Amino acid sequence: MSAMTGTPALWTAFGVGVLGMLALDLWVFNRHPHRIRMREAVGWSLVWVALALVFAVGVYLGEGSGKAVEFLTGWVIEKALSVDNLFVFLAIFSYFRVPLDLQHRVLYYGVLGALVFRGIFIFVGGALLAAFEWMVYGFGALLMVTAFRMLRPQGAAVDPERNRVLRACRRLFRTTPDYQGAAFFVREPGKSWFRATPLFLVLVFIEVSDVMFAVDSVPAVFAVTRDTFIVYTSNVFAILGLRALYFVLAGMMNRFSLLHYGLALVLFFVGGKMILEPLLHWEMPPEVSLSVVGSLIALSVAASWVLARWRERRGVG
Repeated sequence: MSAMTGTPALWTAFGVGVLGMLALDLWVFNRHPHRIRMREAVGWSLVWVALALVFAVGVYLGEGSGKAVEFLTGWVIEKALSVDNLFVFLAIFSYFRVPLDLQHRVLYYGVLGALVFRGIFIFVGGALLAAFEWMVYGFGALLMVTAFRMLRPQGAAVDPERNRVLRACRRLFRTTPDYQGAAFFVREPGKSWFRATPLFLVLVFIEVSDVMFAVDSVPAVFAVTRDTFIVYTSNVFAILGLRALYFVLAGMMNRFSLLHYGLALVLFFVGGKMILEPLLHWEMPPEVSLSVVGSLIALSVAASWVLARWRERRGVG
């Protein structure tokens, strides 16, 4: 687990590339708000997966197989953990009755915020680990606690009314009762002040949810590598593909009922790895980590689909 490999030029090139793709996404391919159909969502999902794999090849050519496997392992972990975000997004959109043609846009701006917040978490986490080696045990313990929490029964309702940040927004901003197209704020006729629309409240809740998820998911990648460039880029590629993945999976979330058990095992694994490696003065080969993580996720997905098919045949809800 080495230090950061990305040079300032590489960080800049990566940032410019990501911003360029986001600009194309919003201002060219999705310039006008519209309902995302399955074919379009699948196409974009494949694009982001392909870009992540191309980036992995670039890491392999520039830094070797070890770094490339670390990137792929971090990306797979973040991609899998992000599915939990999708359940929350679905609950938020349902609660606020977000029109289908506006869901992509609010997720787009949610991604922009997530890139900033994840970057802060990663650089602060990397600095803490570099300055205080003992914090690796704290990160490992956090992952184990999160794993235990994920093993609890799922399906708890999302209640935005209990969210303190959202309540604070409603106290700070005048709000409109209805959506005003894709606008987050609208100016009152003949007035000098603006009102927040329900879409702004949805965006706030999505950003708060991502911050909470980042507390759990970012340490999971630090269990794979201490290279902040690898940690951040794996997070970015997982986040960038999250919107398209949402529209692919939104209609079949019930087919992933066992995924949280697989994710809990992944967190147990990486949390235990984070704690045991410094104690044993031994480092697990990146290829082994990738194999274990990939197998746990694949088995939980396969088991979920088998259970869903069995329930359909039996007529069980």
